[in-house]
Amino acid sequence: MTVTTDAPGTLPTPADEARLWALIESAWAELGAEPLALRQALVERDPAADDGDDVDDDGPSYAIDAWLDAFLDRLGQLTAGLTGQELTDLDRVVERKLYDIDREDIHEVTDGSDDGFLYARGFIVALGRAYYEAVRADPAMALLDADCEGMCYLFAHLHNDRFGSWPETGSGISRESFGNPDGWSAWRADEPDRSQPAEA
Repeated sequence: MTVTTDAPGTLPTPADEARLWALIESAWAELGAEPLALRQALVERDPAADDGDDVDDDGPSYAIDAWLDAFLDRLGQLTAGLTGQELTDLDRVVERKLYDIDREDIHEVTDGSDDGFLYARGFIVALGRAYYEAVRADPAMALLDADCEGMCYLFAHLHNDRFGSWPETGSGISRESFGNPDGWSAWRADEPDRSQPAEA
């Protein structure tokens, strides 16, 4: 798990954010036209028009799942020459992006327990900036039970594998589920099991 601090949080820089999204786009682009088209379809889909064949994990909206492992492999390869600090910077961006969509209205669409909702948010980040921003603006654009566990700590694991330690992002936040107090109306920050609503 990425180490955080209680000090005022270190925010990702605009350059680091741009680098993350550019790396994600490059990784997808190298996989060819099919996954690019599938991602674009998710960005442009009308959730109100989904039919019965498209609301479960066998429907056409979930066809991108078959490409996620290859995407993660390619994304890791694209970071082969990065320093420990650069991997830490990327991990800080992912951490913040996951935190910012740790929201009740998004969870109502994706569902998921603590880990399940984290992995659902990993899927949203992994699909790139356009889809991330679409879901952030309209949670109905998210998918039920879609997940990408490998995205959530990818750069942290790469840092550990290459440099023998977990990155210290200094953000003061957690990417784990139900940890963003601004995203939840029915959860208490001190609730031991934040996967369940706090009792009134």
